[in-house]
Parts: sequence; structure tokens; C-alpha cells
Amino acid sequence: MKTDNPIHSDSVGIVRTHQLVLEESRDGFTLESGAVLGPVTVAYEAYGELNEARSNAVLVCHALSGDAHAAGKHSPDDVKPGWWDAMIGPGKGIDTDRYYVICANFLGGCKGTTGPSSIDPKTGAPYGLNFPVITVGDMVRVQYALVRQLGIERLLCVLGGSLGGMQALEWVTRFPDALQSAILIATSHATGAQQIAFDAVGRNAIQADGDFQQGDYVPGQGPRQGLAIARMLAHITYLSDQSMRRKFGRTLRNGDQLGYRFESEFNVETYLDHQGAGFVNRFDANTYLYVTKAMDYFDIAAGWSSLDASLSRARVPVMVISFTSDWLFPPYMSQEMVYAFARNGLPVSYCNIRSDAGHDAFLLEVGELSRLMSGFLVHTLYPERDCKNCPPKPCDGQDEESFNADGKRTLSQSRRVDYDMILNLVRENSRVLDVGCGEGELLCRLQRRLNIIGLGIEVNQENIIRAIGCGLPVIHANIDKGLAELPDDSFDYVILSMTLQVLKNPAQALKEMLRIGKKCIVTFPNFGHWRIRSKLAFWGQAPVTAHLPYSWHESPNRHVLTVKDFRAFCEELQFDIEEEIFLNERGQPKLFPNLRAEEALYVVRKKEG
Repeated sequence: MKTDNPIHSDSVGIVRTHQLVLEESRDGFTLESGAVLGPVTVAYEAYGELNEARSNAVLVCHALSGDAHAAGKHSPDDVKPGWWDAMIGPGKGIDTDRYYVICANFLGGCKGTTGPSSIDPKTGAPYGLNFPVITVGDMVRVQYALVRQLGIERLLCVLGGSLGGMQALEWVTRFPDALQSAILIATSHATGAQQIAFDAVGRNAIQADGDFQQGDYVPGQGPRQGLAIARMLAHITYLSDQSMRRKFGRTLRNGDQLGYRFESEFNVETYLDHQGAGFVNRFDANTYLYVTKAMDYFDIAAGWSSLDASLSRARVPVMVISFTSDWLFPPYMSQEMVYAFARNGLPVSYCNIRSDAGHDAFLLEVGELSRLMSGFLVHTLYPERDCKNCPPKPCDGQDEESFNADGKRTLSQSRRVDYDMILNLVRENSRVLDVGCGEGELLCRLQRRLNIIGLGIEVNQENIIRAIGCGLPVIHANIDKGLAELPDDSFDYVILSMTLQVLKNPAQALKEMLRIGKKCIVTFPNFGHWRIRSKLAFWGQAPVTAHLPYSWHESPNRHVLTVKDFRAFCEELQFDIEEEIFLNERGQPKLFPNLRAEEALYVVRKKEG
């Protein structure tokens, strides 16, 4: 669908909301409760062009207070564009030059889709509380019917934040063959007790308002005070302590003068007043009741023995994003989903973005979100696409960068010679976990050359964003803690490349790696190399070399180990050393490796018997 009159070059321009009656609802749409509703009208907007293959459609699911108007403006005079305009448009995170983007108001909404404020065809009056109770599953079934009626058999991606993320997760499990990927942002697999409690207080505030009239209020004359209070309460949960301290602190709106009256005096109070007053002018109180109830009911594992069992229905790559300061949907909720997907063998990526914006970060952290989403989406649309982080083809371990003019291998000039060695040790089509994967270069090379099924674990946010931009599944986790959720023998190889020396607990990490993997490939800098010894012996200072480039006060290295140390370490832990390879700038020294090797590579496994 083309849009015209662009306001800015990165805007989708002037758009309009369309309404469509679902054909399958004309004779009644049966809800999960057993109630029958119909006909169902859906309001939606679309941006970009659907390609000839109809393979580039992205469905954006909105949150509680959102609507179909996600991007652009309805009129040049509009003060604000759509609610996610910063993310949707030409060249943006969801690039409308590449994708056909659909956003529909959910079932039960109040912005064009059938909901409590719609006219009941049986009575000619608004449904009010005669509207049947709905679920997130009902919302998604309506979206599925819409997409099919638009002639799209399979979506490229379904994505959303908060309640929108719940809808996307429902898509993943209910219609796994109708999408190619999903992005779940600031959400959970089940609404927690804390959020249910906040929702209950909000609903009570609405129903206690004298103007509620059992839901049969005249539009525009409903429970404005109750709805405003519900919004104020909910909005607090969207912020964070850090953001509230930064924005408001204890600042009074009238300087330093206390009013000694029960009115809004602090800036944070007037801010919440503003949020409440604005909300009642654009949202329906009954819709608030129904949608928060649908959120409270949401539990993707309901009816299943476990979350893992529930997510076994999934078939597509998933990216999960959380925010460090989100206390409405804390990161641990995302991590539970991530590891459940991983235990089911699905390609899953996860990033916990540093932010002090709280739950609202999914609307505000545009920069990091755009990079993550654009990288994930483009590799879903073009799975074979190379990226700037990929090494030149072929990744055969014999590229010219690994040798100097005399034909001798040089560590200082190559990208990573240990990667070349690892490529020769890993079997084709094997399952590989790269622990401390960095930007994903090794995983990328293994995938392209050996067609491995790979997963990375990384703690650095920037590295994770770059790796996902390379089309790699990477989980944001601390190595010392990030392995415990993975099942036994789930990988053929677990790789720990140049990371052993920085771990807090190497013994525990190695034990975990050999629990979840059949073999472990470990590389590390040899602190017993003669150059390191001589610098310490003759200069009396902590050595700095090409492979140990950090001054003592900047070094991430916690442990100083040598080849002999690692051999003794394996013996102590009862690991069998299957292979050891030593590297220096001249090649692979055979004699006196503890003295001559700059790096060491070991293949270890658990002792048999």
C-alpha cells in the first residue's frame, strides 16, 4: 500500500486507517469462553509495499493503550505521528522500503475494532458489559483471520512490546506455520501476580466511579475520574525509580513554597494528572476493563505440563528483548522464555538492553531497538545475506591474512588463528555453543563453512547487537551463570575461545560446559611464554604483549595460567585431553610448548567410565 505526501524523508507520510469486516465472523466468531461474537470489524493500517511473493509482511501488535495508528500522520496538521513512528518508516528499524508493515487494533479495542464501545447489532446500543470477556488468544485469532483475508499466507515476522509481545508469543505457539519469525519485547509468557494486582486496582477504580453505571454510560460521560486514576497507577509501573528521580526528584511546581493543601504540588503529581486527563479523552473505560482482564488471563503454558512443553509448539526463530530497569516485566521473565526456547532447540536471540526508562523503554530506546530489529528482520527476509561482520569467503582457514610474506603463520597479523584451528576440529552439521562469542565471527565462519547449528552466549551488549546483525542466535548472559538452564548433552561442541582467563569460576564453567556438551574446545593465552617470563624477570613489571595488550590495571584477565597449569587443571577435574595444539608466530611448536607457545588450544571431554 503506497502512502503519499511524505512529511519527512524517513516518514511513511500521510496514512489512513482501514476497516474490514472479517468474513468468517459474519455468522459468528466463537471466542475461547464459548461466547459467540459477530460480525467482527477490524481497524488496521499498512505501510510499505507487499512484494510479489507476499513474503515481506510484518505484523506489529500494539500494547494496552495503543491502536492501529503506529506510524505516519492522518493529516499534515496532526501534532503527533503514530505511536511507534520512530521505529517504522524508510530506513528505520522496521524499514518500509523493505517490509509491508501491518498494525491492527486488537479485538476489544476502542479505536475501530469491535469492542465494548461498538454497537451491538442485536440491541442497536453499545455492548458495554454485555460484550463477552476476551483473551489474548481471541485477539490473535482475529489478527490471523485479518491477515488471511488480506491474502497473506505467511508473515515474515510478528512483533510487539508488552501486551503486544504476548500477542506475538501467542502467534508463535498457535499459528507456528503462519510466520517466519517473532520478536518479543518487554513481555512475559504469563502475567505475574504484581501486574495482576495493579490491574485489579485500576479496574476497581473505574468500577467504583459513580459515573460507571454498570458499564452503560453515555460515550464521553463515563467514569473519567476512575479511568484517570487507573491510568495514573499503570503509568507509574511504566517508569522506573531512576527515570522518576531524574525527571522529577522532589521538585515542586511552585518553586520552594509548600501550599499546605491537598492538591498536586510536586512535579511528579502534575505529570500523573496530565497523563490521566489525556488518557480519558482517547480511551474507553470498558475497553480498559476487558483488555486488562485478557492480560491477566494470559499464560502461554496454561493446559500444558510446563513452559518448555508449551513452547515445543514453536517452529521459528525468536528474538527476545528486555530492559534492565523494567520492573513491570522484569528481565527474568524474558530469560525464562529464552531458555525454554533454547531447550526446545529453537534459534533464539536475547538482549537485555541497558536503560533507566523502565517498561516504557520499548517505546523510547529507539537506537538500540532499531539496530537489533533491523539486523534480525533483514536476515529473516534474506537468510543467505552476508553482513559487514562476516569474513571474506571462503572461510577455509587458509586465507592470506593468516600468513606473512615468508609463508609463516603470524598471530599478530591474522584475525584469529585459533579460529582456523577450531574450523578443522568441528564436524559438519554439528551442534555448537560458543561461550563468550563476542561479535559472532567464529559462529559465523562455522555456519558458513560447516553448516553447524550454532548458539552464542555473550555478556557485552554491543557484541550481542553486532552478532544478531550477522544473523546469529545469541543469548545475553553471564558465562558464570548462563549455562545452568541448558540441558545435558545438548551440544556436540562447546567452545570457550580466549575467555577462560577472565572467568570468575573456571572450574564450574568447564564442568557446566562438559555437562551440556560432548566435547569442549578451549583456547587461552599461555602466560608461561618466554617473552612474558623475560619481561617479568628482567624488567620486574607486569608484561604487555601483542596477545596480552592490557596494562595490569586495565586487564580483564582474572587468572594467569600456563600450559602446565591447564594440564594439571584437567587432571584435577578428571577431564580427558583429546588433543592439544600450541601456537606462536612461527607456527606450531612441538618442543617445550609451555615456554614457546603464545596460545594453546585444547579439546577435552569427560573421562569415560
